[in-house]
Amino acid sequence: MRHIFIDESGIHKKDGVSTVVLVYVCVDALKALDRAVLGAESDLGIEAFHWSHSAWEVRDRFMRIIKRLDFSLKVAILKNPFKESVDYAHALEYLIADKDISSIIIDGKKSDMYERRIKRALGLKGISIRKLKTSNDESYPALRVADACAGVIRCYNDHPSDKRAIRLYGFISRKILDTFKE
Repeated sequence: MRHIFIDESGIHKKDGVSTVVLVYVCVDALKALDRAVLGAESDLGIEAFHWSHSAWEVRDRFMRIIKRLDFSLKVAILKNPFKESVDYAHALEYLIADKDISSIIIDGKKSDMYERRIKRALGLKGISIRKLKTSNDESYPALRVADACAGVIRCYNDHPSDKRAIRLYGFISRKILDTFKE
């Protein structure tokens, strides 16, 4: 069984891309991932990692730690402006391919329309909608991994020649199992 943690980056922008990252963690690896994230944050002297609130040095150090952890990624790259559109639901239908799922945790409070689209996409895959929850990243350390990966991938796609983005993308690129591009 797997847990899936979903975060988006860049959905507020008018240009560039938005990324939606699904972090897949096996049940037996979840506790280890959570402990490692909390340990990394303690080592960095931060309360909770958040991509948009962190300097590049903190991002680099955090990504160096999480790249060694046991998780995989699936990514959707959608053109901005981002809309809670059929394309987004289609991307989720594509990326959530397996049914061996314990839970799906989405970062942040979402609109009712957003949740309905996700529930519909899950229903089409035969996945119980009771497995879906929205929460803040402070409640689930694994959501902070999703936040970090979404930030890296969006930054890399918006600025493919930025050496910092290339470096951090290199840390996680081997963890990407599948990509959906609009």
